[in-house]
Amino acid sequence: MSASTEPFWRPDRHADRRPFLRGRGRIAAAVRRWFEAEDFQEVTCGALQLSPGNETHLHGLPVQLTTPANEERHYYLHTSPEFACKKLLAAGEERIFTLASVFRGRERGPLHAPEFTMLEWYRARVPYEAVIADALAVLRLAADVAGTQEMAFRAVSADPFAEAEWLRVDEAFARHARIDLLATLSDRGADTAGLKAAAEHHGVPTAPDDTWSDLFSRILVERVEPKLGVGRPTILYEYPVPEAALAKPTPRDARVCERFELYVCGVELANGFGELTDPVVQRTRFEAAMAEKERIYGERYPVDEDLLAALAIMPPASGVALGFDRLVMLATGARQIDQVLWTPLPHD
Repeated sequence: MSASTEPFWRPDRHADRRPFLRGRGRIAAAVRRWFEAEDFQEVTCGALQLSPGNETHLHGLPVQLTTPANEERHYYLHTSPEFACKKLLAAGEERIFTLASVFRGRERGPLHAPEFTMLEWYRARVPYEAVIADALAVLRLAADVAGTQEMAFRAVSADPFAEAEWLRVDEAFARHARIDLLATLSDRGADTAGLKAAAEHHGVPTAPDDTWSDLFSRILVERVEPKLGVGRPTILYEYPVPEAALAKPTPRDARVCERFELYVCGVELANGFGELTDPVVQRTRFEAAMAEKERIYGERYPVDEDLLAALAIMPPASGVALGFDRLVMLATGARQIDQVLWTPLPHD
């Protein structure tokens, strides 16, 4: 039996993982102290939700409950505490954070697990540059606690304390894929044929049924992501509207939204928004995403009507979801996510 398939409870395997797990504990404690010093309230969000989220490629895990009256109720394990946190902002909370176990289907690999920990936080009434600064502070805090001067993953390294590179998504596509992304977006919508022609011209494979979003994702994964967070952290920001369903448009350009991602060593660590609070626009985006999900996967998730009602009174806010396990991996030098999970799910 190989080390990767040996049960986590085997003493020899646990001994190998224990330094990473102890590092995890120290980083979690430091993160909590940091947020408390910033006057955040830690919250605990219920994992059972009416909707697991309404993004096309996000896969929730269904749960069926039987009531005392022997009636069946259908729920999902949350893929993120985002919807619950936004309801708490509507209720009057101003600064909140949570370390939450979250659940996603169709995810397993060195950087993915079906159950993992999300560090998520929100600040009311601040621009999203404020939570970008938070994300960089958390990154450096984890490195400092672990005693790490250089993070590495798959032969790519980065100095977590170096000044971050700030790169707009359209700049990243121009630099690393030689594609003018914004030329394929307008007030009338996305130009799939134009992006497909540009992708093919630069050697990116395409398929006859590719959507604009399919092409965007393939170019991002194949040509752009491997170049991000190399040598220093990268803030990739101003995502196109079709790729930022929960973010508000930027004042600079209505084709892009206030969404950012933090990359280190080519690994996406955090995803954040200047939050969209218009319930009408949010409903339209959710319904479009669910129509696409049904086309691709033959299923759709309910829209959380409670969330849409809460958005109507939620204050302006910015928030971030950070993959805590990935942060621990990079800070402690672990090679895969199972090494930093106390009780990882067995592999098939």
